[in-house]
Amino acid sequence: MCGIVGAVSERDVQGILLEGLRRLEYRGYDSAGMAVINGGPHAQRARELGKVSALAEAVEANPLNGHLGIAHTRWATHGEPSQLNAHPHMSGDGLAIVHNGIIENYQELRDELKADGFEFTSQTDTEVVAHLIQKNYREQGSLYDAVKSAIPRLRGAYALAVVHADEPDHLVVCREGSPLVIGVGIGENFIASDQLALLPVTDRFMFLEEGDIADIRKDRIEIHDREGTPVERETNRFEHGADSAEKGEYRHFMLKEIYEQPKVIKATMEGRVTDSRVLEQALGTEAANLLDNVRHVQIIACGTSYHAGMVARYWIEELAGVPCSVEVASEFRYRKHVIQPDTLFLCISQSGETADTLAALRQAKKAGFRAALAICNVPGSSLVRESDLVIMTQAGPEIGVASTKAFTTQLTALLIFTLALARHNGLSAEREADIVSALHQVPGQVSDILALNGGIEEMSRAFMDKFHSLFLGRGSQFPVAMEGALKLKEISYIHAEAYPAGELKHGPLALVDSEMPVVTVAPNNDLVEKLKSNLEEVRARGGELFVFADKSAGVKAEEGVHVMQLPPVHEITAPIVYTVPLQLLSYHVAVLKGTDVDQPRNLAKSVTVE
Repeated sequence: MCGIVGAVSERDVQGILLEGLRRLEYRGYDSAGMAVINGGPHAQRARELGKVSALAEAVEANPLNGHLGIAHTRWATHGEPSQLNAHPHMSGDGLAIVHNGIIENYQELRDELKADGFEFTSQTDTEVVAHLIQKNYREQGSLYDAVKSAIPRLRGAYALAVVHADEPDHLVVCREGSPLVIGVGIGENFIASDQLALLPVTDRFMFLEEGDIADIRKDRIEIHDREGTPVERETNRFEHGADSAEKGEYRHFMLKEIYEQPKVIKATMEGRVTDSRVLEQALGTEAANLLDNVRHVQIIACGTSYHAGMVARYWIEELAGVPCSVEVASEFRYRKHVIQPDTLFLCISQSGETADTLAALRQAKKAGFRAALAICNVPGSSLVRESDLVIMTQAGPEIGVASTKAFTTQLTALLIFTLALARHNGLSAEREADIVSALHQVPGQVSDILALNGGIEEMSRAFMDKFHSLFLGRGSQFPVAMEGALKLKEISYIHAEAYPAGELKHGPLALVDSEMPVVTVAPNNDLVEKLKSNLEEVRARGGELFVFADKSAGVKAEEGVHVMQLPPVHEITAPIVYTVPLQLLSYHVAVLKGTDVDQPRNLAKSVTVE
């Protein structure tokens, strides 16, 4: 979603702010802007609708030079995408603010501030905060105190960064429900909504906690918690190389991230599995005690992470014999629940800041769940900090909006968790060793799939002029089909639906004709013969089939049936492996159609608002 960058330094900050915004483009946005303080009586501001490149052109023509500044990429929530609604917002000539999140009581505050004589030039909730802080500043004469006094008036989720021309040596930041990180430099300091934005200038970071407010100067950082108590936040060194945010030899970040999957799947297993068993201590010091009495698992997630949870349900119920429910976070948080005794609440999120998932977690912690386990890719994120147990996915930064390596590493982490839980519920050592052995083979199997890229690219040409597609799978491959359909619609804008193959005759078969390509995943498991019957139903209606099948499954290519033969895979790990060819198919279709692969329209990478 929206991105924040800020800097206070001895050097000019314009270039730092621009580069930070470029590195946040993966989040999705509709406008960009910056405000810089240069020691004069007014803040300098530039805002542009569209890409960061438009802002870069604007400040090249009219530079914003100074040693203190804030910048922002906006994804519209209040008010249409426009230059007037773009951040930073100002109150008067001196105060400028950037904001991620949503202020729920903005209309009430807006009416109050209008009555006090403040004029509004935008439709945003952010401008309300700017005027509220300005009102406090006039009364108190201190930017820090003005922000501190404004915080209790705000309801909702926010990360704020504020500067004032009258105080050109520092910026004030705070967070509640939206992420914000401080980059620690030497004689300079920085802030951002994501570490990636600051990698060119520092690799040391402090993560603000919920309710923190910080005063950031070139030579010091002062942080207070929500009670006003001075606190120290640990400084962490970023673990991934700066090149993680570069495309390198690849045309798109998405393709790079698809090809990184053998490495990151292996990294997710490292330190967590031996040759024959899962090391459950890797889930946390209390893992053994918590897992020993889990009688039900409730999985909560959104989007791609929800599909990972659906795969996990098959594993949990088959291997652990424990009932498992999976629900979209935005639905879970707004209905009444019947909580089974000893239920583990399992949250899945790439960013760890997904608003609906976080809200569901916080609700669950009050509702009586046994414990909360997070599957996440971002150390220090809110989801990680607020959960009892954590499995980090080790995917590294994922820039492409359409998730790829985050999904397969989530599946890897979920299988590790499932094996740990299953051991507490009677899974034999022999069965565990068999699955762990299969898991160790997955990175190599994914590499084998990547070697088929040329054939998949050729297959993708059949989708160029199509407007609809159907994806089919059975058993644990049904969520894989759902993920494949999501990828195709996300980046190529082709309407795609996924169904369990056995549901064809209950409605979807009516859609099948020569213009509706049907994509199927067919590992060699105990459902493959039934799947073949479903494929015959498609062929009988003139449908064109594109089948990713195990070499030993006996699916033959013929007229109207295009078969990509895949290496044999263990039935438990097959969902991880069979995801990859669908990612490549969607990628190549999008490239052929000329869409913006890494930043598809209307979407954001990290959905940090409701």
